Amino acid sequence: MCQTKELSLSRKEQKLVTSKKSTSGKKLKILFVSSEVEGLVKTGGLADVAKSLPSALKEMGHDVRIVMPFYQKVASQHQVPSLIETELFVESQPAPVRYSLKQLESDSVPVYAVDAPEYFDRPELYAENNQAYADNGERFAFFSAATLDLCEKVGFQPDIVHCNDWHTGLVPFLLRTRYAEKAFFANTKSVITIHNAVFKGVFNYDQYSLIPELIQRRYLNAEVDPSHISMLKAGVAYADKVSAVSPNYASELLTYLGSHGMDADFQNRASDLYGIVNGCDYNDWNPETDQFIKQNFKANKVSLVRGKKACKRDLQQQVDLPVEDVPLYGMVCRLTEQKGIHYLIPVLKDFLANEVQVVVVGTGDPKLAAALREISEAYPDKFAFVEAYSNPLAHCVEAGADFFMMPSEFEPCGLNQMYSLAYGTLPIVRGVGGLKDTVIDYDQTPQVATGFIFDAPTPEALLIKLQRSLLLYCQKPQEFKRLQQNAMACKFEWKESAELYVSMYLGQEQGLVVPATPSALSA
Repeated sequence: MCQTKELSLSRKEQKLVTSKKSTSGKKLKILFVSSEVEGLVKTGGLADVAKSLPSALKEMGHDVRIVMPFYQKVASQHQVPSLIETELFVESQPAPVRYSLKQLESDSVPVYAVDAPEYFDRPELYAENNQAYADNGERFAFFSAATLDLCEKVGFQPDIVHCNDWHTGLVPFLLRTRYAEKAFFANTKSVITIHNAVFKGVFNYDQYSLIPELIQRRYLNAEVDPSHISMLKAGVAYADKVSAVSPNYASELLTYLGSHGMDADFQNRASDLYGIVNGCDYNDWNPETDQFIKQNFKANKVSLVRGKKACKRDLQQQVDLPVEDVPLYGMVCRLTEQKGIHYLIPVLKDFLANEVQVVVVGTGDPKLAAALREISEAYPDKFAFVEAYSNPLAHCVEAGADFFMMPSEFEPCGLNQMYSLAYGTLPIVRGVGGLKDTVIDYDQTPQVATGFIFDAPTPEALLIKLQRSLLLYCQKPQEFKRLQQNAMACKFEWKESAELYVSMYLGQEQGLVVPATPSALSA
């Protein structure tokens, strides 16, 4: 957690500092495999990691390459010649699968985009009209096979193949089966990072014709039942190391609820399970340089007060709320139960009885959207619901709100709470996953607090914490400003996360669920 410079490092943190120093000598060849990369194509937080972590590893001097599919959306923006034209040969198949590689770039990191039109020349990445593509299993089985097939063809012999989520789960399996005796991969180790275990990539055996190894014998540690294989289970079973995107989420994966039923799989790999909190891209989320907000500001008290006031006024005007000096609560998210909207809706009217304003921005579940619209019509001067995805407006909410709500049912890491901290907008979060790792609760440790945490998954628990934050704002304005400055001083740098990943790659820690180690509140 964030700490002041007066607080000493724990023994485990001292061990990590020592470990970090020892990672700087050996330079690795790292193949980072992801189904999406921010700046090229994105549907969620996985894409942000796939951009920022390889970039941070490259800055450390490692030779990093990214592999991703060449989707229609990517092709429409990047007209590039093929690096190679080739075929994937599978013994059990009557004909090889033709594919080509397009070479792109992400933050100066080379990107190999696998171009196979029969699988990826489609309007969306995974689904259309909320209906997943029926052959997603075959699509990403091919992608996993092509990922390893292309390595020798482009002359890149990786020390580490870093996989991400179910889409790439068959890569570690193939390294242990198809390529087990291949000299080219003799020294290659695999890692799979779990960004969200609710998505397991479960498909019938008939979608795995390109992976005959799965069909020739039964792999019970990858099966869901006798007729279905989970790509995520395969990845967890066969990767050399397994990581989660926050320490607390790694611990949750060992439980039935936290792993969504995969607790036995993660318990079997507990000695190889790591938790490393994601970093934050402060190039995009920085109140000093943000081009989307009304007035830039710094962490010092005068600039902070003036900047937040101007940004609040601008946000109120954008969402048609009265321009008033009242506490403003914001939320930007997908409208799903995972994000805790179903905890907010039942108590929102009660909370709006106070002198407050609330702004919710997002799209998703039509029923949740309808409930929010109904409340906004009943309280037009206090509650604004914007049913849209708008990156500029998201920045304005982070800058203009006093508090940011993230009452998530589960949250492997979370990014918005990090953005909120950077803008002096105090997060109100449920104590799950990365939210618990990155926010310090005022009622537990007020001196170094950066926000508010509640634990019970109930609307009532959320309301109590909302009221608690309101009391602080109204009754202790100087204390509120101190917390804002605490929050703005708390940084989660990708460089620190990358150091921990390298330590894991090199096996310098054994089965360690590492603590979040953001920069200190005071440098």
